[in-house]
Amino acid sequence: MNPYERFVLPRLIDSACGMGDVMRLRAELMPRARGEVLEVGMGTGLNLQYYDAQQVSRIVGVDPAAQMQTLARKRAAQIAIPVEMVAVGADGIVAAADSYDTVVMTFTLCSIADPMPALVEMRRVLKSQGQLLFCEHGLSSEASVQRWQRRLTPWWRPIAGGCHLDRDIPRLLQQAGFVLHELHQGYIAGPRLMTYLYRGAALKA
Repeated sequence: MNPYERFVLPRLIDSACGMGDVMRLRAELMPRARGEVLEVGMGTGLNLQYYDAQQVSRIVGVDPAAQMQTLARKRAAQIAIPVEMVAVGADGIVAAADSYDTVVMTFTLCSIADPMPALVEMRRVLKSQGQLLFCEHGLSSEASVQRWQRRLTPWWRPIAGGCHLDRDIPRLLQQAGFVLHELHQGYIAGPRLMTYLYRGAALKA
């Protein structure tokens, strides 16, 4: 890992993923989590402040970027919910099937090199009556923006922690065996290449 990835990138990601509209969406989504929660791609812990301590019994956060955990641990210490952090990717989750009431994925799927195994694993550990809460940026609904997203993604990935601008989030969720129970999509403020968001809830098929 080079110095940029170790020291600079975590701060850049924390700043970009902590903008006003993004944090507003986190604040709307996280209180819906219930019971045992698996957060995939916890990063620097920006979601932690929004979980409801009356509804969530424990949070397990997985993220292969261990350098993000310094900030995440500071945020975890400020809430009244036990938080465990594991420096692995979603495909390295050590848990039995049907273990979690809620799986949370926010601004994560863009940076997973091979998203399908990760999504299949999330589905495996989610309880039959549980839900996947998600908020992800991805492929725009506009053809002109899509073309630029596809052109620029190979250049963007190396400087943005592997981030893809052109992931079709609903299609990936459905291919992994989820049913889209609720889906909202559209732009938030900012460059259109990076700000077309998909958010909502998915269930096991």
